[in-house]
Amino acid sequence: MNFDLKTLELPAAATEKCDLLVVLVPEGFKPGQDALSVLVAHALKCGDLESKAGKHLQLYLAPAVSARRVVLVGAGNGSARAIRQAVQAIAATFKLSQVKRAVVCFAGETTADGVCAAIQAVADASYVYTTTKPKADARTLNRVVIGVAHVEAVREAFAQGVGLVEGVEFAREWGNRPANHATPNLLGEAAKSLGRHPRVQCKVHGPAEVARLGMGAFMAVARGSEEPLRLIELRYSGAGKSETPVVLIGKGITFDTGGISIKPAAEMDEMKFDMCGAASVLGVFRALGELQPAINVVGLIPACENMPDGRAVKPGDVVTSMSGQTIEILNTDAEGRLVLCDVLTYAARFKPAAVVDIATLTGACVIALGAVRSGLFSNNDALASALSAAGDVAQDFCWRMPLDEDYAEGLKSNFADIGNVAGRAGGSITAAKFLQRFVGAFPWAHLDIAGTAWKGGAVKGATGRPVGLLVHYLLSRVQPLSAKDAVKKSSPAVSARPNTRSKPA
Repeated sequence: MNFDLKTLELPAAATEKCDLLVVLVPEGFKPGQDALSVLVAHALKCGDLESKAGKHLQLYLAPAVSARRVVLVGAGNGSARAIRQAVQAIAATFKLSQVKRAVVCFAGETTADGVCAAIQAVADASYVYTTTKPKADARTLNRVVIGVAHVEAVREAFAQGVGLVEGVEFAREWGNRPANHATPNLLGEAAKSLGRHPRVQCKVHGPAEVARLGMGAFMAVARGSEEPLRLIELRYSGAGKSETPVVLIGKGITFDTGGISIKPAAEMDEMKFDMCGAASVLGVFRALGELQPAINVVGLIPACENMPDGRAVKPGDVVTSMSGQTIEILNTDAEGRLVLCDVLTYAARFKPAAVVDIATLTGACVIALGAVRSGLFSNNDALASALSAAGDVAQDFCWRMPLDEDYAEGLKSNFADIGNVAGRAGGSITAAKFLQRFVGAFPWAHLDIAGTAWKGGAVKGATGRPVGLLVHYLLSRVQPLSAKDAVKKSSPAVSARPNTRSKPA
């Protein structure tokens, strides 16, 4: 799908030849004398339209308007949240087979965040998964014009929105794939495909290399599967070698049966989503490849299956982690923390500025926060604040949870340095406390996305979260350009006509 940014106020929007014209009407709308403005004004006056976010009026072959379909949508106060609500309210319209070219026009001034939100909301509304469903009606919408009064004021936000769409859709694609179409090896191939983008490099470690590293906890989880594990290492080098990287670690359990502590059969199919942390890291690197920010980022993905087999790890087994700490595996269904703990130890070799791990880690986090906010745990206040702020900007919210040392009491073991579970009470917190045991002195945060990474029911599918949060966090770390450098990077750096078509590996 292609996005264009264009100077377009209502008089010009009325002449745009397209299958769908969406007019975002803010509070305090001031109409001009053109036909479209008069139409909006009459609808507001008669009460057929409200400027409240999401309220809308659909028209067909409206007089003096070139578009066949016109949808007038209330945009509220014009904030990113309001714009997202407005587009979501008419989501079905973007999936109509007759709609191939759409124009989304802001009827008044808009903010940079509003433009970014509009792009993401349109992409989300029109997204269709087809990889293993070849008879599905594929996305027909192929071009979207974003019309604003002043292009230069929102050009950077437009580019960010397009880059985020690339990243989120890449994450959704891999999150949605069935486990037999998203094995650890295939995840490694997807990561390698990102190496075609500037400044992105990928290396995939196999079982022998992981064994040499001494990742006993990671290897223990993979023992019950015939699919060999993979440790995926991505690097984005956008800044000088002297700048320390941010390390992102994504849990990549490509299918989780629970192992010997096997899960109930009901909804076990959704455990293909247990690699959504890994998918989000892939999505972030896809966005970085598009946006090319001046920052260094390392992505680490421990990928394997958790299966019950004669070789599978058993409850009560003790394994030795890369850090040298021994772990009593009291529940084999608490496997995510086992693969992550070794990679947290591995991350120290990059001398990171910060480490963020992302995982569908605990059902307890779903109970605590539902599907609205991801759980945020951190040993560093500044990092936690930066991630929370990035989530607010991206409309990809998180909520900071406690890490009091008292929560670690239940992890004590009579037979190892630490147990891998501590009972039901405060389960998401005790899981984070387990991970914290393997964190060095670097600033660290853990995002539990068990409630936000996918949706169930009739709209079952991966959400692509928290790609938006992570990308905005990384962009917030980029140092502003000097005046001299800004001149060098002017105009050619951001195209108003980027291509957001993504072909998964």
